[in-house]
Formats: sequence, structure tokens, C-alpha cells
Amino acid sequence: MAENKEEVKYYRLEELKQHCNGNSAWIHINNHIYDVTNFLDQHPGGEEVLIEQAGGDATEAFEDVGHSKDAHEMKKQYLIGELHPDDRDAFQTLKNPVVVTETSESSWWYGWIIPAIAGVTAAFWYRVFVADQ
Repeated sequence: MAENKEEVKYYRLEELKQHCNGNSAWIHINNHIYDVTNFLDQHPGGEEVLIEQAGGDATEAFEDVGHSKDAHEMKKQYLIGELHPDDRDAFQTLKNPVVVTETSESSWWYGWIIPAIAGVTAAFWYRVFVADQ
């Protein structure tokens, strides 16, 4: 028996990058390519959200929003193919993300400069009102 399995259409990264505007908006989510051009004006978050992600990887943006089950089902109708296996490394996330911390030197404004300015301002206005009486 022959299986009626649809052949997967692969798109290269360069082709995805060309579809990055309101006239043709493709997005990449988990190695799948979606043509969301016809969905731009229907998107509940506004078309600018999709246009901002168009031509690139929208995986993190899509997952961070916490889309409903209906949204996950709806995106299937816009699926046009997959990102070519040779290009998938371009969108791999870091296994150990880099964490940047601020040193205490960067917060010295909040430590004493801003409270000092607030104190001087309060003292000034107090003298102004007391001198008027």
C-alpha cells in the first residue's frame, strides 16, 4: 500500500529573510515557516507585532505571550513548510544563557545622590513656606 504522505517544503534562511514586511510576512516558529501575511489585520495584538518578527525567528515571542490552544491550532493553517535543516543552527538558543549583573557602582545614584537632592529640595520648600508666615 502506498502512503499519501505530503512532501515537506523546505525554505532557506535567506528566503525567509526576504519576507519581512506587510506585503509578505513569513515567520519562523520552532523550525516551521508560516506565511502570516493574510493574518496581519486579524492578529489580536496588532499587525505591528507580526511585522516586527517577520523574516526572522518568532519562537520566543510566540511562546512568551502564552497563546491559547486556539491560537496554536490556528497557526496550522498558515504553515507553508519548514526551515531547511542546514539553516536551523542559526536560530538555536543558548544552552547556558549569559547573565549580566550590574555592579554596586552603577547604583550609587540611587544610594545617596537622588535622596540628597530630594532632601535639599524639601528643605528649600520648607524654608520658603516658613519664611512666608
